[in-house]
Amino acid sequence: MSSSPIKFGTSGWRGLIAEDFTFASVRLAIHAISEHLRSKSAHPVVLVGYDTRFYSEEFSALAVRILQQHGIKTLLCDTFTPTPAIAYEIQRRKLDGAINFTASHNAAQYHGLKFSGADAGPALPEVTKGIEARVDQVLAKHGGKNPYAEPEHDASHSKYGQGESVNPRNDYLKRLNELVRFEVIKKAQLSIVADALHGCGAGYLDQALTDHGITVKSIRANRDCLFEGSGPDVSEENLAVLGQAVTEARAHLGLATDGDADRFGIVDADGTWIQPNLILALVYEYLVETRSWKMSAARSVATTQMLDAVAKLHGQTTYQTPVGFKYIGQLIREDKIALGGEESAGLTIRGHVPEKDGILACLLVAEMTAARGASIAEQIRSAFKRVGREFHPIRKNLFLTDEQKANTIQKVAVDASTLLHRKVVAVDRTDGAKFVFEDGSWILARLSGTEPVVRLYVEAESAAATARLAGAASDWILKGG
Repeated sequence: MSSSPIKFGTSGWRGLIAEDFTFASVRLAIHAISEHLRSKSAHPVVLVGYDTRFYSEEFSALAVRILQQHGIKTLLCDTFTPTPAIAYEIQRRKLDGAINFTASHNAAQYHGLKFSGADAGPALPEVTKGIEARVDQVLAKHGGKNPYAEPEHDASHSKYGQGESVNPRNDYLKRLNELVRFEVIKKAQLSIVADALHGCGAGYLDQALTDHGITVKSIRANRDCLFEGSGPDVSEENLAVLGQAVTEARAHLGLATDGDADRFGIVDADGTWIQPNLILALVYEYLVETRSWKMSAARSVATTQMLDAVAKLHGQTTYQTPVGFKYIGQLIREDKIALGGEESAGLTIRGHVPEKDGILACLLVAEMTAARGASIAEQIRSAFKRVGREFHPIRKNLFLTDEQKANTIQKVAVDASTLLHRKVVAVDRTDGAKFVFEDGSWILARLSGTEPVVRLYVEAESAAATARLAGAASDWILKGG
């Protein structure tokens, strides 16, 4: 078990600013990543990017100096840059990877670091565990103390500069022109409200639309390191502002991206927030129909099985992966799927980057809505009818005491034949413990590796049935019911 203070989760390393995520810990991480890069290439070239969070520019400049000390050529983004644009720049320039300072959708008090390899996708566990091991070795060598706790004397030496400055924006926007049929959106005269949530999507999603003469109202496009006191998450609560803006403007659609623009948020014409799970199924079917991609879909184990139902309707299958977009990215690289997605509002498509792209997702939803001439709610009802079943997924975070956590570990380890007074027809341990019931409903419990939290995912045929099942599952975990 690694004792490293640098711990990579499903999407990078994150921590509280000035507590876990400090200049000292960042130095430690960048030195370890530099050693990893030099072990893979004699002359690596790496892109450094960052989001709109507090001290992003300073962390990025520090990374550039340390990379250069290790003989690594650096390209530094000249302003806040979305994660998908960074991924595309890795592909376009054939770089050895990227270090991206972002905590994505997390609250303002967090910062983070995403590391991508030469394949442009999030680093796989074998890579991140190797980086953590390098950190462990350094600490062990110095008696558990961080030798980089104080700034290196040579870090500010004149020979270590800012690196070559780049802006991936125009090339990324050109790529979107190849993936999205903007003429369909323009012809339908769709009016759109774009919400950047004070993150990196500003100047990307709105610009992509206005460049094609599409009516867009942009909100929350300025930098706010505090994110209005909440966070740049595309949650229903955070997008209430977008919902109000859509109804006030009488727009057809509200589109949002999170802090680093790798996740999407959709608001319907009546201001209603739309479950991202359902968007994945709609967009997948739309791509199969309009791009003639007779191919499978991919989803994480925590994502709606509506995707499976739609795939089956079109004679296709679905790949299931553990939680973490890196696994879906592998299937994109192997050209095995038309679309891959996760319940946490992540999506990418065939031929694109093996990374979540919230900007592309929003644009595809706009194209789909324009082409079908129907609201999102109408499209969902139509899809339910075609597959002969409704899907109502939700996710809850349950905070546990140490005793509750220990009890939960014991409970989910049992392959029960009945649970919550229901017959269990399958138990799936791809990631956590997923119990599938006779009527097609299911629950998934995933314990956090870093905090006393269980993530509970539930899906049933109606909102009421899902609520009942979620309540019963919560009681089972928290109360032993």
